[in-house]
Amino acid sequence: MVRIFIIAEESKVVTELSSGLTQSGFACSVTPNGDDVIEQLVEQAPDLVLVEMNGPSEMRELSQRIKQERHLPIIFLVGREMLDSVDGHLDIDDFVIKPCDVRELSLRVKRLLRRTSNTGSSELIRCADLIIDPAKCEVSVGGRPVMLTFKEYELLKFLVSHRGRVFTREALLNNVWGYDYYGGDRTVDVHIRRLRSKIEDATNTFIETVRNMGYRFRKGA
Repeated sequence: MVRIFIIAEESKVVTELSSGLTQSGFACSVTPNGDDVIEQLVEQAPDLVLVEMNGPSEMRELSQRIKQERHLPIIFLVGREMLDSVDGHLDIDDFVIKPCDVRELSLRVKRLLRRTSNTGSSELIRCADLIIDPAKCEVSVGGRPVMLTFKEYELLKFLVSHRGRVFTREALLNNVWGYDYYGGDRTVDVHIRRLRSKIEDATNTFIETVRNMGYRFRKGA
């Protein structure tokens, strides 16, 4: 059973949402955003996190805390009046507008989990000094652990799985973020830059920029 960790203040809307998701076959738990929220998240080991957004700064801080601890997909519940605050360059996976339809949210959860699930082998993926452990969602370079956000990890895994092939920014958005992603293609540039800063150095170059086209993972790596 898919486990959903809901971070939100207790309210009638949240209770009805949790109940609706439970009736749809999910196991849900609700907790407010507090000092121990990450500790509870680790203890419950959910498959996906659902967060009620109360402000852009909270969204940014909480998503960073979650993804630094666990590579988990996050869906934000956003009020229509806060749509302008949804920054397309933030590392979020999806969002729905409140009040949301439980059926739509259920479909989004299933679609996001299907897109981000590990469908490949659990064997280690080696590219020179770079090692990806799909079973643990861990990455290391030269034996040094590399802390990646969920989207950085998914982007890296996708590029490595198609090494040597050039992908446009739009293609990467479609394959890694999904066809209905709200942000622009600059999101790809931001994540590529962050990814390079974490896995590359003077002796390791893995991701190449193909001028006027996009990016590729170096075939000889």
